[in-house]
Amino acid sequence: MRIRDWTDILNDVADSGVDATDWRAIAGQRKNGIGEDLYLAHPGVGVYHLKTYAKNPFDVKGVGSKIARSIDDDIEPLFPDKGNQRFAVQTPPEDESEAEQIAKQVETVLETHADAPTSSEALFEDVMNALNSPAHGPMTFDHRERPDKVDSLSTTFEEAEELLDAELSQLIEEDDVDRGFY
Repeated sequence: MRIRDWTDILNDVADSGVDATDWRAIAGQRKNGIGEDLYLAHPGVGVYHLKTYAKNPFDVKGVGSKIARSIDDDIEPLFPDKGNQRFAVQTPPEDESEAEQIAKQVETVLETHADAPTSSEALFEDVMNALNSPAHGPMTFDHRERPDKVDSLSTTFEEAEELLDAELSQLIEEDDVDRGFY
C-alpha cells in the first residue's frame, strides 16, 4: 500500500477515465482526533481511502491510498446507491475560454430545468455533465458523527486505517493544530 497526498488520490480519480456516474462515497468524522475519513469507490477502479483535516478554512491537508482493486460483495453494500447527498470531483478549466464555455453550458442547463418539471437528481446529473465532472454520485456524509458504515470499512481495511491514521496524525502534529475547521 502506497500512502500519498490526498490531492494525488483525487487526481487519480479524475484521471481514471471510467464512467463518472458510477462513483460512490461515504464519509464521516475521523475515529480518533480531528479530521474526516472519506472512502471513494467505483466498480471498475476499486476503493480509495482519504483522511483529511482543515488546518484553516483555506488549507486542507491529508493522505490517502488505494485500498482495494475491486468492490466485492462484502464492501458494495457499505456504499450508497442513491440518496439525498451527492459529491463530485472537479478539475479546473484549462483556460479562460474553456471556463466561459462551461459557464454557458451550466447556464443553459439551469434555464432548461427552470422551464420544465425536473428532479433534483436529474438537475445534479445535468450540471455535472455540463461541468465535465470526472467523478460524481451519491454520498453518505455526517460531519457531526461517524456513520456505522465508515466504521465497518475501517475495520475491513484495518491495516490501511492504522497506517493512514498515523500519517495524518503526524501531519497534524507538524502543523501544531488542535482543532479543525468546517
